[in-house]
Amino acid sequence: MARSPRVVAELGRPETPDETAARRAESSRVHRQAQNTRNLVAALLVTLGVVAVIVFAVPRGTPPAAEPIDVAAVAEGIAEVEGRGIVAATVPEDWRVNSARLEGDSPRTFTVVYAPDQGFVRVVQGFDADEGWPSRVLRGADADGTVSIDGVTWTRYDIPDAERAGNVSAALSAPAGDDIVMIYGMASDDVLAEVASGVATQVKTLQEEQG
Repeated sequence: MARSPRVVAELGRPETPDETAARRAESSRVHRQAQNTRNLVAALLVTLGVVAVIVFAVPRGTPPAAEPIDVAAVAEGIAEVEGRGIVAATVPEDWRVNSARLEGDSPRTFTVVYAPDQGFVRVVQGFDADEGWPSRVLRGADADGTVSIDGVTWTRYDIPDAERAGNVSAALSAPAGDDIVMIYGMASDDVLAEVASGVATQVKTLQEEQG
């Protein structure tokens, strides 16, 4: 006995051959699309798993700390090359030394940058520097009297605008033989005075040699 065509509920009648073919094609398309989506998700999960393995397998740790800079040793080496006395400040042991090197030209300088608890301090020895050099370094700051620290007379500078002066809030300078030594930075007058005390003997020695 011949089998009656299946009545499709949505149509209320049997499908035509074309409708049956279209339905089967759509069903096949949906199945393939779902399969592709599952494959894509699976591939993504595998990729994430590989990345996770790499991330967790690579050994990590903090980079080794930079070797501390021995300012006195650097100064001694420069003194031998330059054939002149080089100032190396004595500062508290807990201050970090960020750099100690020759810089610039006209004048060349030996520049040491210290990082105390707050701010920064530079000790700069300008080789054969002229009297106007400190003011140029401080971007036009004017001298504002003098202060004597451990037998060395230092010129103080009026710095009303620290930002304009290169983030410098206080500064001192003193002649040291043919050179000029500057101590300046974002620091209090007391901190600068402490550094000035730490170079006093060397500055006086250079002054006496010139005298």
